[in-house]
Amino acid sequence: MRIASIVAAGGLVLSAAACGEAPDENNAGDGGKKFSACMVTDVGGIDDKSFNASAWKGLQEAKAANDNIDIKYVASKAEADYEPNLTQFVNQKCDFILAVGGLMANATSKIAKANPNQQFGIVDANPGDANIYPMQFDTAQAAFQAGYLAAGMTKTGKVGTYGAVPIPPVTIFMDGFVDGVAHYNKTKGKNVQALGWNKETQKGSFTNDFAKQDEGKKVSDTLVAQGADIVMPVAGGSGLGTTAAAKASGGKFSTIWVDVDGCESTPDCSAIVTTVVKNIPDAVKEAVLKAAGGEKLQAKPGFVGTLANNGVSIAPYHDFDSKVPAELKAEVDKIKADIAAGTITVTSKAQPTK
Repeated sequence: MRIASIVAAGGLVLSAAACGEAPDENNAGDGGKKFSACMVTDVGGIDDKSFNASAWKGLQEAKAANDNIDIKYVASKAEADYEPNLTQFVNQKCDFILAVGGLMANATSKIAKANPNQQFGIVDANPGDANIYPMQFDTAQAAFQAGYLAAGMTKTGKVGTYGAVPIPPVTIFMDGFVDGVAHYNKTKGKNVQALGWNKETQKGSFTNDFAKQDEGKKVSDTLVAQGADIVMPVAGGSGLGTTAAAKASGGKFSTIWVDVDGCESTPDCSAIVTTVVKNIPDAVKEAVLKAAGGEKLQAKPGFVGTLANNGVSIAPYHDFDSKVPAELKAEVDKIKADIAAGTITVTSKAQPTK
């Protein structure tokens, strides 16, 4: 669900023309019909530096790989816009219509049922309709790596995480993170505490807002006061309050970002150890290229991003590269291999279903 992913500063560079239409309208030279891929953003808008921007980047990369693809988008200003925006693209006879985020699941399902011959795709949801290709991400797997890393990096023996609201696309990160800490403790015979989230009770710390940076700062200040020296916000733009405070703390505490590499999407790279990345661009690019090539996109199983298929990952360590011990880096890499091979099983109630 995109709602957990609004980021308010810095980020991906978009090369869309005004109105979201691709600037290149030239035909491929064969006089044939162009394949049209049309995207509807959710309320985060095209320039959210995270979720919608990532999906649009995937469309741009698909066009770059196949110049017979035309791309365009319409930005939704409110949830009431979802159905008319999707319908608008159906009426324009778009070959592939992409809906971005779980907030759009119900509207997309309704329009898809009314237009069974129209191919849809959706990011971070699976409405279960035969003509909607779902692209989902098992971020618990990469968050497990991040939790292990945090446990290996902490100087205080306490790390923390918090969310915006307790919904699956948020809690899946938190589940993976605390389980990664627990795995570190079990492996090393340590007792690092994970503050802010209890996987068993599914209770923890939340801002109840995706945009207010002061709310994010308030929650992370509490965690830091309790001893946490690494904090992972899963709270969209609210989390920028935490990264900014970490940057200003002079090294007292640091952070782990989510969704899009924080060194690309925030101004606070120097305070970010790594990011739990959701590889939306590649998933969208692959789906559009397949559809443009005439392949039928199968709703079952759809696409679930994992560590094994690079659908999720942890970002480079950037400014922390020299601070993460080589042995710990190797252990985090080994965890990826073990999860991909099934030697380590990561579970969360919020994991996507196929």
